Amino acid sequence: MKRICVFCGSNQGARPEYCRAAIEFAEELAARRIGLVYGGASVGLMGIIAEKMLSCGGEVIGVIPNMLVEREAAHHKLTELHQVNSMHERKALMAELSDGFATLPGGFGTLEEFTEVVSWRLLGIHQKPCGLLNVGGYFDQLLQFLDYAVAQQFIKPAHRADIVVDPNPTRLIERLQQDFAGSNGAWQARKEQT
Repeated sequence: MKRICVFCGSNQGARPEYCRAAIEFAEELAARRIGLVYGGASVGLMGIIAEKMLSCGGEVIGVIPNMLVEREAAHHKLTELHQVNSMHERKALMAELSDGFATLPGGFGTLEEFTEVVSWRLLGIHQKPCGLLNVGGYFDQLLQFLDYAVAQQFIKPAHRADIVVDPNPTRLIERLQQDFAGSNGAWQARKEQT
């Protein structure tokens, strides 16, 4: 696993544990020599995780649409900063550059990015692991909704089970790496058969 794409807020959130989790996640990525792909901003949890990765000597690749360069204060000191024309291009490039996805606390954009990559996985567009860092129970109600959607037969149990959830940054990264090792081998085998 070379790089993990992180979706997270352009705000820091109400609780200091969100910032601590972003810092711990970055430290763990850097220690494992896993690069970070993220939304390219210098503000909020996005800015915190990027800054920590850079201070640890890690690779940081940002992808930001031109329309958000000013609004999200693009981070110009990254390993690479890609400016693209649209949100669609942003998400496609972030996915292409990454071997897995981790979602930290955030708002509408974060949730939209997370659900899109999970949807792409169940559609077979990729087989990259998708995880939630459930800091302080931030995603508890989302997980309850997903379980309800399973009970109502709108989400298959196997697809719900594909989402890796952990409150601990180190464990989440370990579990994403394990999922990547397992699913990548199966994905390659299927590709070779076709």
